[in-house]
Amino acid sequence: ELEKLFEVTDKSPLKLIVRVAAYYGFRRSELLDNEDPIGQVTILFSPNCSAVKNRPELCNGTDTANMNAFRIEKKYENQGHISKLVKMAEEFARSKGIKFLTIGSEAKESRNLAIYLHFGYTEFVTSMIEDNDLILYYKKTL
Repeated sequence: ELEKLFEVTDKSPLKLIVRVAAYYGFRRSELLDNEDPIGQVTILFSPNCSAVKNRPELCNGTDTANMNAFRIEKKYENQGHISKLVKMAEEFARSKGIKFLTIGSEAKESRNLAIYLHFGYTEFVTSMIEDNDLILYYKKTL
C-alpha cells in the first residue's frame, strides 16, 4: 500500500498523508489541511538516492537514514506540526530498523539548526558545500 491517511489529532482538521516508495528508497510524509499540503519530510533509506550518494555517513542502507526536504508552510508554524512530522518520521525509521537519523541544514539557517538541536540532532557528522551553501549535518540515535 503506497498511501495511507492518519489523523494528526482528534480535534484537528489536519491529516498526515504518507507516501511510501520503497523502490526509490525514500518515504515522504506531508501534513494536509483540507487536502492542501502544509508541510513535508522525506526519509532517505537507500544510499543510492542522489542526495546522499557516496556519503555513507549520512545514509548507509543498513542502520543510518537521512531526513531531508523538511518544510512547514509559514502560516502553520509554531503550532506543533514540525514536532508531529519529526516524531512520525523517527517512529517510521525506527520501525524499519534504523538506529541513526541524519539531517542537514544550511549553516546560515540558525533557526533551523536550533530546531534540529532541540529535537536531539546534536552529534555533528560532517559539513559540505552544496550549491554554494555550507551545509552542516547532524545525527541522532533513535
